[in-house]
Amino acid sequence: MAFCSRVRALLLALIPIAMLPLVACGGGDSKLSVLLTDAPGDGIQTAVVTISEIYLQGGNGNGGRVVLRDTPVTVSLLDLANSTSELVSEAVVPRGDYAEIRFVITGGYIEVADADGATTVFASSDDYAGLPEGTRVDGRLHMPSYGASGLKVKFAEKLTLEGEQKVLLVDFDVGQSFGREAGNSGRWVMSPVIKAADVTASGSIRVTADTASSVVLPVVDGRQVTLGDFQVVMTNDAGSREWLPLTDEDGDGTYEATFKFLFPGDFTVELVAPRFVSATTAPDRPVAVSLGSGRVETHHFTVTGATRQ
Repeated sequence: MAFCSRVRALLLALIPIAMLPLVACGGGDSKLSVLLTDAPGDGIQTAVVTISEIYLQGGNGNGGRVVLRDTPVTVSLLDLANSTSELVSEAVVPRGDYAEIRFVITGGYIEVADADGATTVFASSDDYAGLPEGTRVDGRLHMPSYGASGLKVKFAEKLTLEGEQKVLLVDFDVGQSFGREAGNSGRWVMSPVIKAADVTASGSIRVTADTASSVVLPVVDGRQVTLGDFQVVMTNDAGSREWLPLTDEDGDGTYEATFKFLFPGDFTVELVAPRFVSATTAPDRPVAVSLGSGRVETHHFTVTGATRQ
């Protein structure tokens, strides 16, 4: 089983961060902020980790380390949804080229929902400080070497800093990063899949929806169903999914949902009806989306039929 998550340390205003200019800092050094993003997934009720240090590796051609943060922080991975979290704020970094960023993770736990609705807790240790008081640990969460050498996140292209201000977006795809260990050990293992790039390279997928003029949505349990009861599901090329509800904030009858801070790649999106409703849409199948760097892609669905199941 796998799941997705996002980390919240400090909720940021989305538009100002996305529009931060790359300005000179003076003194020859750069300033670097680090934002973390990801998406919630199925089956996981809670996910918490403690990050003790964040540092850049391979700067100035000498393979040196530049510490960006050395104050431990315990963060809830599921608190972020379609947003970002600031882990490093304008750290001063020497000019140079950097090959990777590393996260030293010294503990964590997850709470997994079973098929019957019961939950099971897996923790890095029975006395992990991030556990709520009185929590019973049912199994072990294995984090190989991440508390020593750190979790290595290599840049697709070297990170070059030349005296400017940059915002680095790190995408923690926990949907591909946690899973049960093979065999009967009962442990879960963290093997993170993470990408990193300048925040300006991230894109968005906007989905809009309306109903055909001949369609009347059904009544379920005495309440009129609306498009606000529908959800949009986005799936990335690794199979991780994110769900967002449709909203009509301007009241014009067209509902929408926007998936933000996405790394370039291939996705699918589709409209999903609420429970006890069977619906047809045009298009009638998941729509493929190829998202380029810094792009916003928009796709529209029309509900062409709906009945109560």
